[in-house]
Amino acid sequence: MKYLFFIASVFFVASCSISQTYSTTNKKAIKLFEDALQAPNLTIDPVRRTPNFRAGIDLAEKALEKDPRFVEAHLLAAEYYENYREFDQAIKHYEVALGINPNHSSTGSTYFYLGNAQFLVGNYNGALKNMEIYVANRNANPQMLREANTIMNKADFAIQSMANPSKFNPVNVGPGINTKDPEYFPTITVDGKTILFTRRLKDPNAMMGMQEDFYVSKSKDGKTWETAVPMPGNINTSNNEGAPTISADGRSLIFVACSDETGKDYGPGREGRGSCDLFYTKRLGTKWLDPVNLPGRVNTFSWESQPSLSADGKTLYFVRRVSKPGELPNSDIFVSQLQEDGTWGVAKPLPNTINTPYLEESVLIHPDGKTLYFASQGHVGLGGSDLFVSRMDKNGNWGKAVNLGYPINTQYDENSLMVSPTGEIAFFASDREGGYGDLDIYYFELPESLRPTRTVYFDGTVYDATNRLPLAGKFELLDIETGEQVIVSEADKVTGQFMVSLPVNREYALNVTYPGYLFFSQNFNMTLADNQDAFHMDVPLVPINEEIPVSLNNVFFDLAKATLRPESHVELNKLVDFLVKNPALKIEIGGHTDTRGDDKANLILSQDRANSVVQYLISKGIDAKRLTAKGYGETKTKISDADIADLTSEKEKEAAHQQNRRTEYKIIK
Repeated sequence: MKYLFFIASVFFVASCSISQTYSTTNKKAIKLFEDALQAPNLTIDPVRRTPNFRAGIDLAEKALEKDPRFVEAHLLAAEYYENYREFDQAIKHYEVALGINPNHSSTGSTYFYLGNAQFLVGNYNGALKNMEIYVANRNANPQMLREANTIMNKADFAIQSMANPSKFNPVNVGPGINTKDPEYFPTITVDGKTILFTRRLKDPNAMMGMQEDFYVSKSKDGKTWETAVPMPGNINTSNNEGAPTISADGRSLIFVACSDETGKDYGPGREGRGSCDLFYTKRLGTKWLDPVNLPGRVNTFSWESQPSLSADGKTLYFVRRVSKPGELPNSDIFVSQLQEDGTWGVAKPLPNTINTPYLEESVLIHPDGKTLYFASQGHVGLGGSDLFVSRMDKNGNWGKAVNLGYPINTQYDENSLMVSPTGEIAFFASDREGGYGDLDIYYFELPESLRPTRTVYFDGTVYDATNRLPLAGKFELLDIETGEQVIVSEADKVTGQFMVSLPVNREYALNVTYPGYLFFSQNFNMTLADNQDAFHMDVPLVPINEEIPVSLNNVFFDLAKATLRPESHVELNKLVDFLVKNPALKIEIGGHTDTRGDDKANLILSQDRANSVVQYLISKGIDAKRLTAKGYGETKTKISDADIADLTSEKEKEAAHQQNRRTEYKIIK
């Protein structure tokens, strides 16, 4: 709807230029008014680098000094004030014009513009009243009539929403991040200790006199933030950069970079495809590599911006400017999938449960992968851009957009929502009163009904088991119950560290591989206390030339039986792949039990289980001559009975027995 004011102004100027009949006969007032009509196109606003409507306002106000009942001058002043979002001033002039002559327009358009301005300042009852007058006019413009009905629906919703407010106590994140300049589009790492955001700075040499860069701030407690510093010079340039999205491990960054006035220069060493493009960079240790245009088919000659990367790194949501036949230019939310070759596939717009004919922006896919937050001017809201949430159903379809309600949303613009991995805290940008200036970043406790599935971060280090040197191991996380591949990634090449975000209350299998090493496996249940937000695991990898047994922690058997359970196949297939890639290796499969039960029975059970694993490997094409099965029974426990007896809880004791019940493999030389 923001475009409607400009178009209305154009029509108003054109109609006044054609018609010489005014509501005044004062020649000086008419001369000033006609000068006001032309003024915006004669000079440029020195701040905004747009037509100088301020000069037109000054002349229109002078015309009104000559004749305060000059209706056309009131209407022109109101239109110009709207271009600066000074709606209170516009309302004053509309009301005066209607007071002078309620019927000055045969279409009743002034009632529409007054109602719209009232809606945008939060006077919802006034907006309803004047829109009702407008829609009753037989000569109402069809397009504006549709707008009027939309505004009436929004005003009704706003009145109901304000009558049932949610608990909301936004807290400014403070001067470490916020300044007199606009700050927005925050993104936060899954450990909650690093935040990146966009800041718009005054720059007389830039288009529109403003220039965007992005900044980073760190926190030890997630509440007090250090003074933000700009990202390195190979990322921030004299052009516009911002709206970053960071991968769950904090090592991959996708952000927006825009061209200069020529439409060709995106910054040193960068190539773009048009307007603003998405760029990609990766961190090795502490150094960010030079960004490159996002590979694949996301960027076009249009404007792409505001990316949001899923926790598994496979799905990218972003905003693209669109222009549909018969509609005003706006932006929609698109989605692209990562291809097997590492490029991004053709982007598709989200369905109309998300996108509308109006503006959608500021998209966020939560780490749970099922909850989407975004800003929209098209869905029913309280004015400006409101924040919404949509949830994906079991069939992968996005549900109806739900307004986050009052007072999270107001008559002002709200956008840039960032929800923490736990779902308890949300960050957003707002130009509400009481900030440091313009848009500031705030945080608040998100109402439970609006929260996503709780996720926590899982981190660790991959290293050589013999010398503890870090390794860039490739790791895969699977949901044991469903077999779904949740995450595939690599540890940092310099530090060996990894960090991912995972939904809680699920059981996971972890597999880690690296050339020249035996693969590592583990399983764990991500059931954490409400105040716990992290799960840590170190991953020691054994070199192939070492005869050190490695546990197959994701191989499972039925109780007291040697029958492999189906969920074991994923891990055993990893072992098959390892043996295929290393055809000269021979291995022993070792079966182990705990000390409970009969010694002889345990020995037989362990041998039978080792045999079951060997038979599975043979069925997958591995030569039987390379395989040995050996049952050890309870003779090689990891944790002794004496140590188990010293444990304080039955849960700890059972976990210790479980470590003794295991299947291992080791290299035979």
